[in-house]
Amino acid sequence: MADEDYDDMDMGYEDEPPEQQIEEGAEEDLENNKTDDLTGDSIDIEDKEEGQPDERSRKTSKYMTKYERARILGTRALQISMNAPVMVELEGETDPLEIAMKELREQKIPFTIRRYLPDGSYEDWGVDELIVEDSWKRQVGGD
Repeated sequence: MADEDYDDMDMGYEDEPPEQQIEEGAEEDLENNKTDDLTGDSIDIEDKEEGQPDERSRKTSKYMTKYERARILGTRALQISMNAPVMVELEGETDPLEIAMKELREQKIPFTIRRYLPDGSYEDWGVDELIVEDSWKRQVGGD
């Protein structure tokens, strides 16, 4: 299509509302109000007991899936290989994946898993909150 063909089409851009006009003295008032808002009332926040997730609001399983486990181990091993601090005591391990497995076994990996639900909402689970199934524990060196 040529450019002149677009002139005939109504793209809806001409009907946009005009920008609001600011009066000359109003600009100074806006700048002064920005600093006044900093001293406003504080918002009260309910205190939850630390480390106590709201169990009844969780919809998904408390078990870590094999896909979550694979992603966590791979991501953590990559971090360790890039000289991230190790969260466990090493006993001669040098392989980043072995170290990541040891961290998972001891629940020391500082990750949060976000599980998306069909309605578009999500749940956040800490790695230390999830249960690693027995067959997976054997793979990561558990009992």
